[in-house]
Amino acid sequence: MTQQPNLKLVYFKMRALAEAPQLLMQYAGLSYDYAMSWEYFDAPWPEVKPSVMFKQLPILVVDDQHVIAQSSAILRYLNGLAGLTPENPIEAARSDAILEAAQEMFAPLNPTMNFATGEDFEQKKQAMLPMLKSKCDDFERLLVGQDQGPFFTGAHPMHCDFAVYHHISMAQRMHPDILQDFPRLQALLEATSSISSIQSYLEARPELTGVGTKPQLVINGVPVPTGLMPF
Repeated sequence: MTQQPNLKLVYFKMRALAEAPQLLMQYAGLSYDYAMSWEYFDAPWPEVKPSVMFKQLPILVVDDQHVIAQSSAILRYLNGLAGLTPENPIEAARSDAILEAAQEMFAPLNPTMNFATGEDFEQKKQAMLPMLKSKCDDFERLLVGQDQGPFFTGAHPMHCDFAVYHHISMAQRMHPDILQDFPRLQALLEATSSISSIQSYLEARPELTGVGTKPQLVINGVPVPTGLMPF
């Protein structure tokens, strides 16, 4: 059996684009290290940003020498590493299309959940509701056509399912009733969170608190502000 490469996922102090890769790695049993940007680079983000591929995170560092940027590319690499990519190229392209549709939800959803407060939060929350409902409708229609299991490709999840899970669970936290007309999408979220390795990860990950008022992550029992800096 080929030895798994050494994996390091580098991101910031927020719940956003590093979640789906971690869900996939937890599900597939891939070992990895997670590092905040200042831990990995040993320097403040503004100083290292110009030298980072595309000047943004997350990145996945493989065997301490190869850097994979862009969250969708990271998910595709991990999907292949875990042996989850469909052999049929049409099915693989379909799952990639679902992944890209989910990633389109990143903005404004993730920044709003992690950083917006007060009236700014409420305005953005309401403004994005039509987009969120439209995405839910798209995913629901695709799932209705799937009779082999709760996920987009059947009985087992893959990269697109984890991306959808992350973004839709964030949307559901913002709008608790958003899935009331989308039972198959609700079933996908429930099926994902009931996987034992995923359940353990969800219970152990830093809790995002104060959404809309004072966003913080609870790291090692200590609430700290979300953001790009250590403090």
